[in-house]
Amino acid sequence: MAKFRDSTFGPTLVESNELNQPLPSIDSTKGENSVLDRSIGDIIAELRNLTADQVAKVLQFQIANGGRFGEAAVSLGLATKDDVLFALSQQFHYPYAPEEKRKCGPELVALNEPFSPRAESFRALRSQLLMRLFTEATAHPALAVISADAGDGKTYCATNLAVTLAQLGGKTLLVDADMRYPRVHEVFGIENHVGLSGILSGRTDKQVIQQVSGIPSLFVLPVGTTPPNPLELVERPAFGLLMRELSGKFDHVIVDTPAASLGADAAVIAAKCGAALLVARRDASRTDDLRELLASLQGAPVTMAGVVFNQF
Repeated sequence: MAKFRDSTFGPTLVESNELNQPLPSIDSTKGENSVLDRSIGDIIAELRNLTADQVAKVLQFQIANGGRFGEAAVSLGLATKDDVLFALSQQFHYPYAPEEKRKCGPELVALNEPFSPRAESFRALRSQLLMRLFTEATAHPALAVISADAGDGKTYCATNLAVTLAQLGGKTLLVDADMRYPRVHEVFGIENHVGLSGILSGRTDKQVIQQVSGIPSLFVLPVGTTPPNPLELVERPAFGLLMRELSGKFDHVIVDTPAASLGADAAVIAAKCGAALLVARRDASRTDDLRELLASLQGAPVTMAGVVFNQF
């Protein structure tokens, strides 16, 4: 087995072998306007609400001392280094949350700490998946993120992987299929009134997919109302049909799942998605539990993309 390792506090990818009702219409239109390139000075001035006199002061300092507008603004105490990084991210169209917006979803290290070792680990994981699973030569299956037990970091990995894929610019959908203990809506701070459970029960047909603020290419399908029969809902043909429909509408579809210790949901979801990524946690996951989960997928039409060894 080939092993991929990047960071002490990030995921490690370990190569693994491959282990009739109508659907509601889904509106997944981006609705984004064309983005015009702006100077770093314009972005920082807007971000910090700088007055015309303050901007002139920065420009005078820049002319007298050389360097860039951002460096001059930082030297004068009118901006922070984080402001400059945010402005650069806007220039290069790279989603990055400014400091004041990071209180919600601290788990989103790929968005809140895009230059940290942990975020780099998720980018490395993304690269491995793009080479192994999301290749241009094949149709992209939906990818179920599974784990043996709760607390292994499954949602942490699924949400950050979705962010890094969206940062490439392709339309990415994160589906919360954990209809036992859903958390994706909490991580992103979005509404959870309607979602997957309503689609599968035939009660919802519009406005179930939400665009994530600040990331034009990222969309989320939350669970909605927590149903009393989650396993039965994903076992119905409608769920498999939905995954195929969504895979055709989005460049990447990532699916969060319940822990395998809570029921057979994860294995069923993985089989209907077509691909799975197993998350194990350092000093927590038991080898027997992982083997049992993998054994439940033997013979199923699912490709094992690999195993993430979560050390966070």
